[in-house]
Amino acid sequence: MYIDKISILNYRNIAECDLHFSPKINCFLGQNGMGKTNLLDAIYYLSFCKSHLNPIDTQIIKHDSEFFMLQGVYQRKEVEELISCAVKYRTKKQFKRNKKDYERLSDHIGVIPVVLISPSDLEIITNGSDERRRFIDTVISQYDKPYLSALIRYNAALQNRNAMMKKEAALDETMLDIYEEQMALEAAYIYQKRAEFIAGFVPVFQQFYAEISAGKEQVGLLYTSHSQQGDLRVLLRECRQRDHLLGYTTRGSHKDDLTMLLGDYPMKRTGSQGQNKTYLVALKLAQFTYLKRVSEQTPILLLDDIFDKLDVERVTRIVKLVSSDEFGQIFITDTNREHLDEILMRLGGEARIFEVVDGAVEMVTI
Repeated sequence: MYIDKISILNYRNIAECDLHFSPKINCFLGQNGMGKTNLLDAIYYLSFCKSHLNPIDTQIIKHDSEFFMLQGVYQRKEVEELISCAVKYRTKKQFKRNKKDYERLSDHIGVIPVVLISPSDLEIITNGSDERRRFIDTVISQYDKPYLSALIRYNAALQNRNAMMKKEAALDETMLDIYEEQMALEAAYIYQKRAEFIAGFVPVFQQFYAEISAGKEQVGLLYTSHSQQGDLRVLLRECRQRDHLLGYTTRGSHKDDLTMLLGDYPMKRTGSQGQNKTYLVALKLAQFTYLKRVSEQTPILLLDDIFDKLDVERVTRIVKLVSSDEFGQIFITDTNREHLDEILMRLGGEARIFEVVDGAVEMVTI
């Protein structure tokens, strides 16, 4: 599966462009701040119905404009697919597949699988558990529709419970029973799917890390959840009074976490910049392989400035990995033409380079 062409209008600093892509390798070349990452983000948006860079749609609209529009033409399972969206101030977002509106945006997730590797991935290691759960949910939601539905229902029940916990009035035990029953029901399914994913994912991830690092380091990934302690209904009932004092729910699937290890120690504390980058690249390449296996589609791979902070040997091994037949269409951003030409020479095969200057995009000769 690959994106054949994209049309962009008023997306961040990109006023207007129409690009035709190679089904294999595409490169966006330009200095920092020119719009390379915005192009990747537009491709990401057409897969996830949202931006990777900004969760507020109206803030993506180009300054002095009233709307943005995206349209992508894909080859998916040997059938052409047209995906389009439009966002306008004070108007509901429109998202269409083959000119038909979606009833729910969640129905689109997984239709066009994409894996993005970017500098912001470091937050998965350094930030709180929200980032690590988001990583898990992003993967599973692309191939498991019931999982995404369970997440939506769980979060709705959690929001209702939290609203009660914020009130100074005495707790309504009957309503809490209802919310906690819903949370426990969805949490059981969420935990099962997360545990199954981690069990199948970790060996693939460790293999990628070993290949990139030449076997110099050992890494681990451990999943922890309150659901491992028993029935969530019992746990929620036990902590009602404490949660009321705090004003939020302290137990449940929204507190699940991943412990990321380098050897026997937390990666957050012991990993160097190069080791952190290697860990994250291995994590995302494993995501790619896992998604390809379970969805029976080859995801589009977006590589945003991923070679920074890596030594030449590790860069060489990553390039060798992504140039294999396992991978399909790849998008790469870089600031250095010589560096990019060297990478393309190692990758081999058909490629296109697009130069980006202040949001204007033009294809250049290789």
